[in-house]
Amino acid sequence: MKILFLTLSVISSIEERDIYTDLMRKFRDEGHNLYIVSPTERRNGQRTKLKKEKGVNILQVWTLNIQKVNIFEKVVGTVSIDFQYLNAINKYFKHIKFDLVMYSTPPITLTKVISEIKKRDGAKTYLLLKDIFPQNAVDLGMMQKNSLIHKFFRNKEKILYRISDFIGCMSPANIDYLKTNNPQINPSIIEENPNSIDISKIIHKNIDCVEIRNQYQIPLDTTVFVYGGNFGKPQGLGFLLKVIKSNLNNSEVFFVLVGSGTEYYKINSWFEKNKPHNALLMQNLPKQEYNKLLKSCDIGMIFLDKRFSIPNFPSRLLSYLENKMPVIAATDPVSDIGFIAQENGFGFSVLNGDLESINRNIKKLSENKSQNKRMGQKGYDFMLKNFSAERSYNIIISHFSN
Repeated sequence: MKILFLTLSVISSIEERDIYTDLMRKFRDEGHNLYIVSPTERRNGQRTKLKKEKGVNILQVWTLNIQKVNIFEKVVGTVSIDFQYLNAINKYFKHIKFDLVMYSTPPITLTKVISEIKKRDGAKTYLLLKDIFPQNAVDLGMMQKNSLIHKFFRNKEKILYRISDFIGCMSPANIDYLKTNNPQINPSIIEENPNSIDISKIIHKNIDCVEIRNQYQIPLDTTVFVYGGNFGKPQGLGFLLKVIKSNLNNSEVFFVLVGSGTEYYKINSWFEKNKPHNALLMQNLPKQEYNKLLKSCDIGMIFLDKRFSIPNFPSRLLSYLENKMPVIAATDPVSDIGFIAQENGFGFSVLNGDLESINRNIKKLSENKSQNKRMGQKGYDFMLKNFSAERSYNIIISHFSN
């Protein structure tokens, strides 16, 4: 098949490791012709260009800044991207007849380009639902329910669901939410299709953990809890800072925070003020260095703002499971990522804000290294069975087997 994939994820190379590139490589390796449309934000100073790499066409489209920016530019950029993508596709892929259009959320505003390609080519459409907007913005107080802007984006969301032939959700809670809050959707088109990675790319190298911990001045005799990823409002990281503060006198644990985002400078300000001796904050690392650091840590941490009424399922879970790390998920009451971890024996689930519960689990994990190893192996095995790009590919391709 000729497949068009639309994403806000920045894709420079098909060989990168990411939930989208891993899945797209699987389609390529199975003999499909792949065309990817990805943004290059104005901060990069690059114009729209088409590159061909290892059998894949990657169209990098100039857009406004849409990631990790203020809300005004994010809204304007998100609305504009539909027309920018459509114009670029009409210029560079004008003579290509697509069989399948795949796309992920965010954004929800690609309705025009999807509708036009679907109508023009008679293509089928598949939505990888990674984000439920605008409700997430309402939950965080960034948008008022039933305001003009909310109604605008909610209408866009409904159109996106209407033009999607199939919708892949990240977890059972996602499916339940979508069905309950969107009864207009035919439930037969909704299915579970979780975040996934290319299992064949996992390499278990022997890493000198002592050398790595010494490099970052992490005590060798502590249990290291790591949070890696986005530092934004959706993560509710104020609670993580409370966790660190409540453990300032706990010599058994050490916290490592690595990432970037709109809340980074608030977190950095807290670190400068409190100077925690058993915590380390870093603003991003090269991917290879970050992966090495992960291998020297013991426990992965996931945080979601407690105000969410939508069930998020952060993809950072996969990097923890890949490194055979148990997880602690401090989330809202509706997300099932912590429940899945706890039910399958590779983590603990607490509510974001429940300091007593999370510290109780931190104590359990810092006192029982043999238990951690068993939990990490369970998580790794669960990942192999449920979160492989091959499984995700088979779920999608099953609709086109004839």
